[in-house]
Amino acid sequence: MDIKKIFGKNLKFYRKAQHLSQEQLSEKVDISSKHLSSIERGLNFISADLLEKLAYSMDVPVFYFFVNKGEFFYNDVMLNTIDDIIENKLTKTIEEIKSDIRQKNH
Repeated sequence: MDIKKIFGKNLKFYRKAQHLSQEQLSEKVDISSKHLSSIERGLNFISADLLEKLAYSMDVPVFYFFVNKGEFFYNDVMLNTIDDIIENKLTKTIEEIKSDIRQKNH
């Protein structure tokens, strides 16, 4: 996979992990959403200035954008996402257990 595609996929991952639309992120870094879309699809690459703006505005270290799929690591965004999933599953499980107990007691 080429560097533009790796960068684009990672940019999209972090954007979505932070619940940002392309429009919201493009406003933050002062580019058009069309340009952001072409970067995420790996069609265009970015300048060093834009890289710095993206990393700063998303609070993501620059090198995170360049890690390939096989080079897995954990970071705060990923851990928060995992925590949210676990919390949602646990809440659902707790509610199901309470419901089962209520049904058995009636």
